[in-house]
Amino acid sequence: MSLTTTNRSAAKKSRKRGRRSPLATAGLLGLGLMLTGGAYGAIDSFVENAAANESQVDMNSAETIEEGKALFNANCATCHGKDAVGTPEGPSLIGVGAASVDFQVGTGRMPLQNSAPQAPVKPVQFTEKQTAELAAYVASLAPGPAIPDEKYLQADGDAARGAEIFRINCAMCHNVAAAGGALTEGKYAPQLQTVEPRHIYEAMQTGPQNMPVFSDTNLSPQDKADIITSIRWMTDNTSMVGGYNLGSVGPVAEGLFIWIVGLGAASGFAIWLTSRPN
Repeated sequence: MSLTTTNRSAAKKSRKRGRRSPLATAGLLGLGLMLTGGAYGAIDSFVENAAANESQVDMNSAETIEEGKALFNANCATCHGKDAVGTPEGPSLIGVGAASVDFQVGTGRMPLQNSAPQAPVKPVQFTEKQTAELAAYVASLAPGPAIPDEKYLQADGDAARGAEIFRINCAMCHNVAAAGGALTEGKYAPQLQTVEPRHIYEAMQTGPQNMPVFSDTNLSPQDKADIITSIRWMTDNTSMVGGYNLGSVGPVAEGLFIWIVGLGAASGFAIWLTSRPN
């Protein structure tokens, strides 16, 4: 009897030792999540660093220029000619600089899909590294505007001053809220609120489509940086004082709203009042 009791006690102790504590289970689960999250973060960081390193190329190296020349001959020479001297189908690129290539290729406007009043924005067909190589090749042909320094693209300038400069130089085409607008002969000034700061700066430097060129003698690099700051402010502060902004597309939309909705509602209310029996 005593032996049986002893065996039962030993079996209970063995089961207790074999049973895992709830705290141990939670600890193991937490450790597993931490290891999984850490591994995911390390892999993600590695991929981002690899992509950044791939896009950072030496614009002045002979290897980069040769790679860009090969890409140019395969994708651009049909319109712009061998050595970028131009053809009846495309202008010369001698002297347009790296900024022009980075803007046109980096926004998907080039290669041009078909003949149109102006080149539309479309999905980009080259990687950032390939775009940089094309820009390096064109820049090697003759001096031209360079890709802007990052310090002017941080949108940390004077937004009020930038908005004033924008109203004087840009709002007549791009709208005072940078929402874009129609031009003549099927052309248009695109909206700027979702455009990358680099491409806004490059457009001011190079004057694509109908846009005038704003060189550093017209607008200093800091002027351009302040304009970018003002556009970013308008993008981040879409709720305007005074009510619904109607897409910020200007007085035409506001006038139509008043005529159709405002006067329509007033006329309808007047008709309803007069139609009621006395």
